Amino acid sequence: MKQVTKGSWNGYDTYILHSQELEVTLLPRLGNNVIALRDLVQERDILRTPAESELEYYMLKPYHFGIPLLIPPGRLRKGRFHYEGADYRFTPNSGDNHIHGLHRTQSWCVSDIEEDEEGCAVVTEFLTQNDPDWMEQFPVPLKLEMTFRLQNASLHQTLKVTHLGEREQPVPFGIGYHSWFHLDGQPERWQLILPAQAVYELDAGLIPSGGLLPLGSLEALHQGMNLQGAILDTILRVGGDQAAEAVMLREDGYGLRYSADSEYFRHWVVYTNGTADRFLCIEPYTWLPDAPNLAKDEDFTGLISLVPGQTVALRTSLELLYPHPEAP
Repeated sequence: MKQVTKGSWNGYDTYILHSQELEVTLLPRLGNNVIALRDLVQERDILRTPAESELEYYMLKPYHFGIPLLIPPGRLRKGRFHYEGADYRFTPNSGDNHIHGLHRTQSWCVSDIEEDEEGCAVVTEFLTQNDPDWMEQFPVPLKLEMTFRLQNASLHQTLKVTHLGEREQPVPFGIGYHSWFHLDGQPERWQLILPAQAVYELDAGLIPSGGLLPLGSLEALHQGMNLQGAILDTILRVGGDQAAEAVMLREDGYGLRYSADSEYFRHWVVYTNGTADRFLCIEPYTWLPDAPNLAKDEDFTGLISLVPGQTVALRTSLELLYPHPEAP
C-alpha cells in the first residue's frame, strides 16, 4: 500500500509514508526529521526513535534521533568565519565552538503530498527569514524545500536550497545528516563498507586541520569492517571515482545502502557514541566541518557558494537490502 497517512507525536502532526516494505514517519513541525523508519518485512525499527517521554531531550538535542538535518554540519571554530567580505557569528554551544548548525526544531510546512502506483511522497518547506535567531547568525534568507519519496524498500530525500537575498553577495552553504542506525546490541553481527580515500586530521578541539591521514586499520572499510569493539568518531574523505555511499551489512546478508550525490557528499562521519553497541551514526556531509576557516579551496572543503537566485539540489537515499533466498 503506497499512501501517506497522518499521526501524532506529543501533539505534533506526523506524516507517515507507507509501502509494502517500509513505514517512514516524518515530524515536520519539529525540525522536519525522519523520526522513525520501520522495516515491515523484518519487523524491525531501523532508526533511533524518540519516545514521547523524551520530548524535553528531543527539544534540546534533536540531532540525537532519526535522520536530522544539520545546517551546517560539524564544528565551527569559535562559531565565527569571514566569507566574501562578510562576517558570520554563530552562538557557541560546544565549549568555545559552535556545533551542528542553526537547524534544530524549526516548524516546516507541508506543501504537497503525492501518491501514485510507484510510491508516495511528502514535500515540506521552510523559509529561514521566519526564524529571527537564524537570521541574526546567518543574515541571508534561504528557502529550504525537502522532498521525501518512498518507493518500495527505498527512501529518497532531495533538499533544494535557494538563495533569496537580493544583494549580489554569495553565501557559504553546507549540510549534513546525523543518521542514527540501530545495531540491536549486536555489533559483532554487523560490518560497514565505505570506500574511503583518507582520514581528515583533527586538532585537539576535534576540528579539521586541513591535513589528510592514511586510513591505517580503517582500510578494512573497503571490504567490510566488523563493528565489534569499534570506537569511531572519524571524518572520512571519499574521492576520485569512488561511490559516495556506505553499506551496513548483517552477517545474514540483511542491511542497508546509504547513498548520496557524489558531486557534493565527499565527507562522511562515522560515529559509534563510545564503543559500538546500540547505534552506528553514518553522516554524509557536503562540507568539511569548519570549511570557511580552512585555507583550502572549495574542491577540498566541499563548501557550496550560493549566489542570489541560485538553487542547489542535494540528494540522498536509503535502500534496504534483503538476503537472497537460497536456491532450491
